[in-house]
Amino acid sequence: MPRRSQSVNQDLYTKGGIITERDPDFCIVRLRMPAGMISPEQMKGLGEIAARHGIEKIHLTTRQTMELPHVETPKLEVLVDDLARNGTPLGAEREEVVNVTACLGTRYCKFGIIDSVGLAEEIDKKFFGKELPVKVRIAISSCPNGCESERLNEIGITGIQRPIRDPGLCTGCGTCTHYCREKAISVQDGIVVLQQDMCMECGFCIKPCPFHLIRGTDPEYRITVGGHRGRHPKIGRHLIDVKTHEDVIRVVDKIIYWIYRQASSGSLLPEQLDELEFDEFKKTIFRMVEG
Repeated sequence: MPRRSQSVNQDLYTKGGIITERDPDFCIVRLRMPAGMISPEQMKGLGEIAARHGIEKIHLTTRQTMELPHVETPKLEVLVDDLARNGTPLGAEREEVVNVTACLGTRYCKFGIIDSVGLAEEIDKKFFGKELPVKVRIAISSCPNGCESERLNEIGITGIQRPIRDPGLCTGCGTCTHYCREKAISVQDGIVVLQQDMCMECGFCIKPCPFHLIRGTDPEYRITVGGHRGRHPKIGRHLIDVKTHEDVIRVVDKIIYWIYRQASSGSLLPEQLDELEFDEFKKTIFRMVEG
């Protein structure tokens, strides 16, 4: 059992955002920052809090949050209160829904298909910190570029958009072929041909059309499950495509409910899906969503 000061509120150690260091008299404090967004005022406040508590460095994590390392355990309670008042509260790290990550999406990125930041904030409000048998990471990429490596998470959400062409109006100029990174578009005998099996549904070919003859379907959300980074990286498997923001929340809710009720501790979610047979899991989620 790690040596800890008797003056420390021991309940703090049940919170996933506090990680004991090699020297058990010190801790790493992980913060909660949905979509990695933080205001200049919060950033300034965080710097002031770190300086006030004698923290020399702040660590930026791969999951769009920050960690305050080498915090003396007697200072934890006051530090956690200061962080909450600053709007950068204690995060999560254990068997629970941890910090929800997202790219900048349609708010800022020219390639964006969905509002990934807004979706991440809503998912965070509903699910962050929910205790589960396994750790669940949720990541959102606004397009198939996958800047958030969302398919390497237990739950991944990707914005997609399919191109729609009118062969009778298309001039066959070939401009769109230069923007397709998958080489799924070609011009054959003056006619643009799309190979559907190669299309990533990224929508990159839509906007460059000089005659505005290529339209896109309404944005959709592709949901994958069972991805994992860590020691044995694994790509998540395609579960379902849905059409609305609300549909995403509903599906994520059903996945998390299934994990809460059916998953067991001691092994990663991808391994459990392998044992269960993914097709059966998929059918179960479909029934829950439709019901």
